[in-house]
Order: sequence, then structure tokens, then C-alpha cells
Amino acid sequence: MNAIRLHARGGPEAFVYEQAPTPRPGADEVLVRVHAAAVTPTELGWLPTWTTRTGEPRPFPIIPGHEFSGEVRALGPGVVGLAVGDAVFGMNDWFGDGAQAEFCVARAAEVAIKPLGVDHVPAGMTPISALAAWQGLIERARLAPGERVLIHGAAGGVGLFAVQLAHGRGARVIATASTRNLDFVSGLGADEVIDYRAQRFENLIRDVDVIFDTVGGDTLARSWGLLRPNGRLITIAASAEQTREQRVKDAFFIVVPNRTQLAQIATMIDAGELRPIVGAVFPLTAARQAYVHKPVRGKVVLTVDGAEGSELGAGRSGRAEGLQKSG
Repeated sequence: MNAIRLHARGGPEAFVYEQAPTPRPGADEVLVRVHAAAVTPTELGWLPTWTTRTGEPRPFPIIPGHEFSGEVRALGPGVVGLAVGDAVFGMNDWFGDGAQAEFCVARAAEVAIKPLGVDHVPAGMTPISALAAWQGLIERARLAPGERVLIHGAAGGVGLFAVQLAHGRGARVIATASTRNLDFVSGLGADEVIDYRAQRFENLIRDVDVIFDTVGGDTLARSWGLLRPNGRLITIAASAEQTREQRVKDAFFIVVPNRTQLAQIATMIDAGELRPIVGAVFPLTAARQAYVHKPVRGKVVLTVDGAEGSELGAGRSGRAEGLQKSG
């Protein structure tokens, strides 16, 4: 199969597009023919990309990317609830090879039937982003109807799902975004949008029940004082330095795959209650360019089978010079 692989630690400049062995599904795993795989640039700085669960260096080569949409091609022993030919979307093991290849393996418990109302491109950008918003707002913050929630980075891959989920739960949504995304975020369901480039959000709001942060850094540091007593702050973007603070440790979380939640998200997409937004589309051969591209909104997606023109919900389609195939 063709794949993007890393033979040494580095950034997108180290990507090689080359032939790799097709993986085989083990017990409780499925083999997926990947049609679309999303790009999470920060992944190249995460420990699981380079280390094993026990902290040892992972062996090279490494295939990046851990969310996808595709078709089940084979079942490992013990798999129930899925069949060969099923269109699915989901995640695979942070500590193993990812989905930026023609085939990947994933635990059956970490994939679900793809939403019927969108094609593989928007479905491929959904799992990590939508699960992060779901697990942050609903599981951890326990956002309730009528509460005031502040969402930072509302036009980004995670933020856009957070706005829609919070709006759907009947919360009053305050969101930060850039000037060109104010109307877009309002259209997702935000009741109030603050242009973070023109105004300091901490001068405009206070006494919020929940803060959902996707930005980190100074934005996170300036947010604590806006919480009302017993308010909850959740972040997916704390730096290593910030997580030395106990309160940040308690607020920080990493998304985990969840088949039941993915199925609920698919149902909401098909009902029109959630809308994936694709920021740009690149072919797999242009992975280097895809990782450095900064979309106006939404998330970048790699197409693995030439389906780049099919992009429901896409903001624009990326075109770039591709990687040369090794060999």
C-alpha cells in the first residue's frame, strides 16, 4: 500500500510517501480501506507519536494521522457489530501507526458507522474534533441548559463542534474568533462572538459557568478569572509548562476513542444538528503542504483515493505540489 511515513523524528519536512506493508487486523480489530484522513499538526509534538506506552522510543518508520473515514475490508477475530463493506469513521491507537495510508487497522470499539448524509471527506475530519468537544463539554464540564459557556477558538476544528453542541444543549454560547469568522461562528449557534484580535475578552465578560479552551497559552492564563464560583474550565491545549500547575492538570484532558459517542455524533450529523466543516483538502501525496496549511476555519483533510473533489461542508480545496514517491 502507499503511505506517508517518518523514518526519523521531525516535522512535515521528514514525511516520505512510499510503499509500506498492508497491516493485518488482530483480535477485536478491523482493517479499513482509508478514503480520507484528517490532519492534526500538533500530533508531531505528542509523546505517543514517538514513544511506546512504557516510554521507550517507537520503532521507525511511523505512519501519522489517527482519524479517518473509510470502508471495512477485513475483520479480526472476535469482532461483532461490523461487517466487511461497512462505511465507517473513527480513530486508531495513538501509540501505533495511523491512518495516512491506503489501509489502517483500528479497534472495532473505536469506529462507528459513518454518517450517511456526508461523504468520507467531512466524516474523516470529525472523530477527534467532535469527540473532544463532546467529552470536554458534556462528560467533563457537564454543561447544562441555560448555563453560560465561553468557547475559545470557535472556528477551529474542535471549536466549531463545541459551539454547535453547546447551542444544542440550550446553553448561552459566547465564542472568540477572528474578524473574518465572526459571522461564521454566529451561524453555528453562538449568541455572542468576540473578535479576539480587536478586543480583550476578559474586559467584556465575567461570571461564566464553563470555559472550553482550544487555544492554550496566554488565552488559557487570562481565562481563569472569568469563572463564577464553582465554574468549570476545560482545556485541550495546555502547554507542558502550564500543566505543572495542579488546576491546569485538572482541567486538561486528551480525547479518547468511543464507539457509542461516535454513533451518537453520526446520528446528530444526519439529523442536521452537527455540521462538519472542512477547511482544505489535499491529496495524500501533498501531506507536507497539508500539515503547514492554516485553514481559515475547520480542519484540513487528506484524500487517499482521488476523492478530493467530493467535499461536503468544505471551505475550500487545497492544491499543492506533491511529495515525490520514494523509490
